[in-house]
Amino acid sequence: MRMDLNLLLTLEALLQEQNVTKAAARLHLSQPAVSAQLARLRTLFDDPLLIPAHRGMTATAKALQLQEPLHQALNNVRATLSTHRDFEPATAALTVGICCSDYLQAALALPLAKTLRRTAPGVRIALRNMDPTQLADRMEHGDVDLALMTPQDAPPGLHARHLFDERYVLIGRRDHPQLRDGISMEDYARLEHIVVSLSGGGFLTPVDTTLAKFGYTRNVVLSAASFLMVPEMVSRSDFVALVPRRLVRDRSDAFKQLEAPVPVAGFAVAMLWHDRTHGHPGQRWIRETLAGLAAAP
Repeated sequence: MRMDLNLLLTLEALLQEQNVTKAAARLHLSQPAVSAQLARLRTLFDDPLLIPAHRGMTATAKALQLQEPLHQALNNVRATLSTHRDFEPATAALTVGICCSDYLQAALALPLAKTLRRTAPGVRIALRNMDPTQLADRMEHGDVDLALMTPQDAPPGLHARHLFDERYVLIGRRDHPQLRDGISMEDYARLEHIVVSLSGGGFLTPVDTTLAKFGYTRNVVLSAASFLMVPEMVSRSDFVALVPRRLVRDRSDAFKQLEAPVPVAGFAVAMLWHDRTHGHPGQRWIRETLAGLAAAP
């Protein structure tokens, strides 16, 4: 039987999905077409490859033996083709899946989207919620192309590039009566604070641990699940909050922005990607554009 590269692409999808319907959707083919290709693959390899199971299908021993070398070989073919294909931002059509927190959606993904409207109108961004435990698999399967996150939380085996170091600033509305430069730790603790608990509902952060060492307890009145709505809450109240600086750096007219009177550790932000997209010229251009935006003052 003459080898057909499309058959190997189908086999890759079938082994990853272990479901004909899902593989067909991924390949943008009909289910009968994929079933017919599976029949050809079974003849080619003289093995059932996938057998019916309680849910979907189960790979045979030979299929499992084929999976990794097949995936590597096809990735090499993809990289070779993409390396020699020109990428013209002004005319290119590309969808880029980016996984990040809501803070980084506002701080980096939104500026990227605005830049693309001017320089690459055919390039679209698909934002995904961050789940570090599933990130490597989602990148390998093509659901995610880039991740923006703190590097210490990154799964192993991905390419990484440092983008910037972030720090926290204390914000309050412009006419907040108690918020002033040089505020003491005692007066700071008495203010009405919003904290962010990413796991939901927590009222203590490392800042409170530091304050306790000096004998102070912060007056926390609201626990938010993310940073995104905190500036809006602060602007409509006498609440104050510690937020990443990039979230409010263009809103100096709306908030007082001060250094907190207690040490607050910042964090690094990195960009991560998989071997699958490493050599793709369009993905490389997106990564360089993002790095440039991150470095902008």
